[in-house]
Amino acid sequence: MNYRKTKFYKSLTSYLATAYAEGFCEGDGASESQQLTAWQYLVDHGICWHLQGWFGRTAMALLEDGRILPPVKSHKDYYGNTVPGTA
Repeated sequence: MNYRKTKFYKSLTSYLATAYAEGFCEGDGASESQQLTAWQYLVDHGICWHLQGWFGRTAMALLEDGRILPPVKSHKDYYGNTVPGTA
């Protein structure tokens, strides 16, 4: 599913996407679709590569499993490594 085209994706902020991905505050009890949409947002905006390691590892696992799409634009992680995009 292309989560980027959903109304929920367009309503996310960095904070809300993190809350839904991790399941705290607003994200408590989120559906799987909401969580995957949040992960897509974190990957697309490069946020997950600058949070604690669990976020980057989880994002990579979701990408490898094909549950979310790779980012369009490449990003640098915390250590300066390039996370490739599709563009």
